[in-house]
Amino acid sequence: MKKILGLVLSTSLLFYTSIANADKAVLAGGCFWCMESDFEKLPGVTSVVSGFTGGKVKNPTYQGDHRGHYEAVEITYDPEKVSYQGILDHFWVNIDPFDAKGQFCDKGPSYLSAIFVANDQEKALAEQTKKAVVAKFPNQTVVTPILATSTFYPIKGAESYHQDFYKNSPVRYNAYRWGCGRDKRLQEIWGESATH
Repeated sequence: MKKILGLVLSTSLLFYTSIANADKAVLAGGCFWCMESDFEKLPGVTSVVSGFTGGKVKNPTYQGDHRGHYEAVEITYDPEKVSYQGILDHFWVNIDPFDAKGQFCDKGPSYLSAIFVANDQEKALAEQTKKAVVAKFPNQTVVTPILATSTFYPIKGAESYHQDFYKNSPVRYNAYRWGCGRDKRLQEIWGESATH
């Protein structure tokens, strides 16, 4: 009985430790299907949730009112395996930071890229990585803003098919991604650094 109790307690401690060590980042990079796919492949990321953020409309929906909101992902990660800097570095090479109209084939305000920061430390790191991108491309204008976090609304209910879309509908997802020209454009911008 003591062995079983000890095992249960140690398992519980590991569970709560992993929760305590989990950090979150909210990023917008156009289609949240693609952002979810790109970040779930990053070692240290434990979950990626599609949703909306940045607007004033409460409980935005994909087919309904999401005025002012960005399509975004909430990334949960283990900071002992990947740092916030690592999350940001991965973000930049998975977006087109020069597109002021959207991302790839998706145009409009909800498809713009953005980094949402929760505190001064995240803001400083985000600004540092943005400066590095600006320095790398001195003849282009980096339009991706750094914004304060606001409420993140996960896609849910009847629209929850958007979560893990790339896993649940791989044929449709891959056709969309290829047709949108996302990977081709990322390769043009980032070369070997582009990940997909």
